[in-house]
Amino acid sequence: MDWLQALVLGVIQGLTEYLPVSSSGHLAIGSALFGVQGEDNLAFTVMVHVATVLSTLVILWKEIDWILKGLFKFEMNAETKYFLNIVVSMIPVGIVGVFFKDYVEEIFGSGLLIVGCCLLLTALLLTFSYFAKPRQREHISMKDAFIIGLAQAAAVLPGLSRSGSTIATGLLLGNKKENLAQFSFLMVIPPILGEALLDVLKAAKGEDAFAGIDTLSLVVGFVAAFVSGCIACKWMINIVKRGKLVWFGVYCAIAGAVTIVCSLV
Repeated sequence: MDWLQALVLGVIQGLTEYLPVSSSGHLAIGSALFGVQGEDNLAFTVMVHVATVLSTLVILWKEIDWILKGLFKFEMNAETKYFLNIVVSMIPVGIVGVFFKDYVEEIFGSGLLIVGCCLLLTALLLTFSYFAKPRQREHISMKDAFIIGLAQAAAVLPGLSRSGSTIATGLLLGNKKENLAQFSFLMVIPPILGEALLDVLKAAKGEDAFAGIDTLSLVVGFVAAFVSGCIACKWMINIVKRGKLVWFGVYCAIAGAVTIVCSLV
């Protein structure tokens, strides 16, 4: 992988991590177009995912600071309840990561057909959540946090958007759209950091973990993912508030159909 390919894949990761179009699916498509295995390269994958987490910390630092200050008051306040909801939302993806990680990695290597099908599923979910108009609640309950966490766990499939699945699920449950983007982006921070740590430990055991990519490409990919992630995170929060997710559903439907056709040709 050269630095230009790393730049493009880093931008793809940063943008699609937050936009409801599936970062894993687009990385798979981008890697296939370039003839490189960006998603399979452990060092590059770790770098761009950590970069997107850092972009979340930058854009949502005010909210994170609010949670931490309330949490260290050691009382059951609004901040502690919010933190507990994040913890509950992590349970499903944690189970998938511990018990089904190898199976998920096999799916990632199964070609673009499943990516296209999952993009179509993302399109259906976004469209359905747009036209469904349940009564909106002010606060996300612990039960809803767990169900949103189930959506996040399902979104480990390449092509099934994590942000799209979690936000759309929250909307269908009747949660206020102004709160969902923030919760969706905050709930992904611990799982991504945990996965990155496991990958770093795995890389430390294998001498070929950094094979096929130089330091310049890693740095370029990291910076590209961070900058584009900051832009996409802020943009996505505003989009959710305006309720325009249906247009991403249209995009996912087109991208999914094209990907399926290309995989079958």
